[in-house]
Amino acid sequence: MSIVQTEDQKTIGIFNDSFPPIMDGVSLIAKNYAYWLHQMNQPVCVVTPKSPNYSDSEPYPVYRYTSIPILGRKPYRFGLPDIDLSFKTELEQISFGLVHAHCPFSSGRIALSIAKKQQIPFVATFHSKYRDDFEHSVHNKFLAKQMTNEIIRFFEKADEVWISQPSVEDTIREYGFKGKLEVVPFGNDFINNEPIEYLKSNARKELKIDENEKVFLFVGQHIWEKNIRLIVEALALLNDYPFKMIFIGSGYAKDDLMVLTEKLGISSKVEFLGVISDREHLKQYYAAADLFLFPSTYDTWALVVREAAALSTPSLLVEESTCANIITDNYNGFLTSNSIESFASKLKELILNPELIKIVGLNSSKTLTRSWESVTEEVLDRYKKLMKRTWRR
Repeated sequence: MSIVQTEDQKTIGIFNDSFPPIMDGVSLIAKNYAYWLHQMNQPVCVVTPKSPNYSDSEPYPVYRYTSIPILGRKPYRFGLPDIDLSFKTELEQISFGLVHAHCPFSSGRIALSIAKKQQIPFVATFHSKYRDDFEHSVHNKFLAKQMTNEIIRFFEKADEVWISQPSVEDTIREYGFKGKLEVVPFGNDFINNEPIEYLKSNARKELKIDENEKVFLFVGQHIWEKNIRLIVEALALLNDYPFKMIFIGSGYAKDDLMVLTEKLGISSKVEFLGVISDREHLKQYYAAADLFLFPSTYDTWALVVREAAALSTPSLLVEESTCANIITDNYNGFLTSNSIESFASKLKELILNPELIKIVGLNSSKTLTRSWESVTEEVLDRYKKLMKRTWRR
């Protein structure tokens, strides 16, 4: 007698080209999707490229396939699933109910292939400004446009395309996507229930930061696309003021950025701490900071801004950038124009007004944060509705 498997018992696949030990925004999103689905007793697995000398310890299956380094983009990997026969055999044994791609590259192609073979729903989330990435990689706008067109063809094959906030629609429409979009926000694993003053004071003690020192923070990839040059050039105009600037992360621009701080004479006030994988340790830096500086015009969803907000640390962003859409200036964050002088002027104003920083920080924690548990409840409900439909390909 054969066992009939219900839709709820079938595995949901989370597919992404980055996953711990690679720590970026989309990696954390994939990890939290999988973790909370597992907590809700939904069978789930993650499919992602192999990372050298790393063993998974997640409570759900993580299926990895052969990969090679991407030159100039350490620690990212280029997946080669087609040559990994044991991986392909493993995956063929899984009965999926739905597959969700968080990237249109190797892992996303695997998800699409499974969706076609098993005739199941295929969800794809649009996360990045891919054309900017391509222009940096190939240094040819025509070729970058052709590559972007290929990405849009991938999203056109999805049963649902999700975006994190309404402002992201402008980017994907600009790239040529004409289909329907669903707005599904992301969560935050730094939601804080402790007294914030105690948490901030304790974090500074632990990190040996003076209570009265102004601390600015950036967390993310050290790449020029994120407009990080603006941060150090603006800070160079404030060299007469006491501050500490902390950069956390890695990327191809890190060494040049360090050289730039030397050239501008502010290296004694700037620290480069590299990648911090321990989330509790990273949380201390968010709590210890007065301001989170995020002038990126590249990002579509600033998870780091929300992580900072969870610890009542407000952010300074560039007005009219996609990720600044969530900010009301001087209420739950700060906005300035995309120029060195304007950024420096706003920083100077805030250095002299610590009470405003405190009030805006508290507002940011109330308006910009939502728990991953809450978000995943909504996501699972969407998945179940999709899986109940009849799919014909």
